[in-house]
Amino acid sequence: MENTVNTLNRLISGAFNDISRVEHNSIRESGFDDVSVNEAHTVDAIGMYVPKTMSAVAGKLEITMGTLTVSINHLVKKGYVIKMRSDTDRRAYMLSLTDKGKALYKAHQKFHFELVKSLIMDLSDYEADMFIEALSSLNQFLNDRLKFANQ
Repeated sequence: MENTVNTLNRLISGAFNDISRVEHNSIRESGFDDVSVNEAHTVDAIGMYVPKTMSAVAGKLEITMGTLTVSINHLVKKGYVIKMRSDTDRRAYMLSLTDKGKALYKAHQKFHFELVKSLIMDLSDYEADMFIEALSSLNQFLNDRLKFANQ
């Protein structure tokens, strides 16, 4: 059991670090060398089709409005995001993507699709179901820890 735990710990830690580096490289190789991984995740949270409020995006990313404001201001300056006052509530801002932002969104989605596809392509349906159960357990553990930390 201890050997299994040590092996999984090494693999999970290594995978997390490698995914971050590969995601960063993928964004750069797609022609977006002025964007960080966090900024790509912000673009992803805004989405392609329906403008979102700042609070909706901050909630989806689980970050503060102040942190989001800094990121959005950078993305606006770089030409990825449009920030406009809401027509219905002048205190709120609506976020949408420019054509450049939509291209980044698509490139980032492609990376995640290819990543997930690579994880399951050689698995049987049963193995894929077991993998989903294992990741669900991991997510539950992480969510429980986050809830406890925020109390």
